[in-house]
Amino acid sequence: MTKDRPVLGILLMLGFCLLAPLGDAVAKLLGATMSLGQLVLVRFVIQAALLIPLVIATGRLWRMRGRILWLTALRTGLHIGGITCMFTALKYLPLADAIAIAFVMPFLMLLLGKLVLGEEVGLRRLVACAVGFCGTLLVIQPSFAEAGWPALFPLGVAVFFALFILVTRQLAKDTDPIGLQAISGVMATVVLLPIVLIGDRAGIAPLALAMPSGGDWLLLAAIGGIGTGAHLLMTWSLRYAPASTLAPMQYLEIPFATAFGWLIFRDLPDGLAGLGICITVGAGLYIVMRERAVARALARVERRPGQAPV
Repeated sequence: MTKDRPVLGILLMLGFCLLAPLGDAVAKLLGATMSLGQLVLVRFVIQAALLIPLVIATGRLWRMRGRILWLTALRTGLHIGGITCMFTALKYLPLADAIAIAFVMPFLMLLLGKLVLGEEVGLRRLVACAVGFCGTLLVIQPSFAEAGWPALFPLGVAVFFALFILVTRQLAKDTDPIGLQAISGVMATVVLLPIVLIGDRAGIAPLALAMPSGGDWLLLAAIGGIGTGAHLLMTWSLRYAPASTLAPMQYLEIPFATAFGWLIFRDLPDGLAGLGICITVGAGLYIVMRERAVARALARVERRPGQAPV
């Protein structure tokens, strides 16, 4: 087990928040000329190709069994689902809008904890969930008016990655991040390769294979390299700091995505979407801070035997 080092965890998460929207921007560029299936497959093939030699050269442990193996397989499936939803959304939505809508994730995690796990959630946090979801609807509204139902794909991203982060936290302290990402790359490639090959042969457009042009080769290498690096940083950050400590940092993805969207695509959220982003971020940060305050209060009670919790 690795001891928590919150400052290091925060710095690693900052790197993830910078790289993740950059990788999404590259995927948006490639989505204009390549199929969804080919993009997702290449993303994981490059991940495996980059990390397997590193695992072998450094003698890292990457054999898994039992609970760790099943959790890794579940994490890989959630990763595939989340990336597929995000790459689909990026075909239709501005970069910042897609990422902002996906940040309904903290509200989903809180509500699932209450409804499925029976966790105690106070009235103020439930109100913040409602406010944050209203903010998300403000971001969705102009996107839905323009793109239709594909504007809902970022909600799928939120569901998949909420579960992905929970599973990663279960694995992070007991596995090497590079070995974990290498195995995930191999698992995803084994699952996706036959699906894409069969789909291409059957003439299914979202699974069609196409020979990249000269510049696209560099972008494909970038999408794999950036995505691999980003998720390594995220996995390392969860190894060194609790998810509750890192959650506020993740909202930095939105301003980074806005900057990349403007620099690369000249896209900026409109006034309604911008207001919705501010409301979503504010509500999400309130929930994070409230969670931490409740955790500190419970810790103080536990240090005072005999005192009833409030």
